[in-house]
Amino acid sequence: MTRTGHGPLTGVRVVELAGIGPGPFAAMLLADLGADVVRVDRPGGPGLGVDPAHDLTNRNKRSVLVDLKSPPGPGLVLDLAERADILIEGYRPGVAERLGVGPDACLARNPKLVYGRMTGWGQDGPLAETAGHDVAYIALTGTLGMIGAPDAPPAVPANLLGDYAGGSLYLVVGVLAALQHARTPGGAGQVVDAAIVDGAAHLSTMIHGMLAAGGWQDRRGANLLDGGCPFYGVYETSDGQYMAVGPLEQRFYAEFITLLGIADTAPDRGDLARWGELRTAVADRFATRTRARWTEVFDGSDACVAPVLSLREAPHHPHLAARATFVEHGGLTQPAPAPRFSATPGSVRGGPALPGADTADVAADWDVPGLTPPTDPA
Repeated sequence: MTRTGHGPLTGVRVVELAGIGPGPFAAMLLADLGADVVRVDRPGGPGLGVDPAHDLTNRNKRSVLVDLKSPPGPGLVLDLAERADILIEGYRPGVAERLGVGPDACLARNPKLVYGRMTGWGQDGPLAETAGHDVAYIALTGTLGMIGAPDAPPAVPANLLGDYAGGSLYLVVGVLAALQHARTPGGAGQVVDAAIVDGAAHLSTMIHGMLAAGGWQDRRGANLLDGGCPFYGVYETSDGQYMAVGPLEQRFYAEFITLLGIADTAPDRGDLARWGELRTAVADRFATRTRARWTEVFDGSDACVAPVLSLREAPHHPHLAARATFVEHGGLTQPAPAPRFSATPGSVRGGPALPGADTADVAADWDVPGLTPPTDPA
């Protein structure tokens, strides 16, 4: 099979109005898949974030510097939108309109444009105008309340569940679906309202079905998949590290307790009244050896057990190393683009886009002569 380009979205043009969190990550994913993503940075930066040289969510992009509050600013963004397939913004509802770059203005210039809006609360509803962050969005959807031990506060899953799973990934699905529609005969551009509350709630669809069927209790640490089950959870080893355990199927569970060394003494896993005994038996056994030793014991088995690795350890795991799940580019170790394509593979083609560094190139490539490189204040 012939392999071409730098990803299946090669040739797709994306304008990203700079923000933080889920918007940049969504635009990074599009860029990883080959899209030409131009990030419109504001003078002075977004106000919250890491050093631009280390902000990996801006890899594979190009950056121009535009002051949307200056007289020529909105017009330059509209010029870019006229030449783009997708535009992404993450302002509060109404802000893009007040800046002159809202959906109506952009679609008037480009009726085929897909206008992606990334927010926490969505474009309407009682909370739409209020500030918020990941933890608040997932709190209201019930997803945060499912995570953690029953005798402890809910555990915060970084910003992975809300910003990125419930936000970025739904925005990407939405804009690509809308782009497909826009490119069909008679199709047109449209606005995609991607709200983290909607996406995070949607992620719990299976759980809601189990709840309705009586197969899920509406409390933490009491269910099959939330740590309540003694053969689906995490156990501490003798060196203070952890092993993840998940042999749900009987045949995998049989291999698990055999390798763990408790096959002859473990309580019946089907007796929920004895789950506490089973958890103690499993925990006591894991506490007798180090994480490294248990990793050796379960290596290559179907017991569904894995060591819990840190961020720095993960790239060196033999499986992830063999698959090149992590790559190094410009001295920065980072997750490789995903998913993978047989004919149009993606790649890390460039490091984090520095604010305004690509203005001249974008002005030429996109034929927007009004874009000018930022001047050195010195």
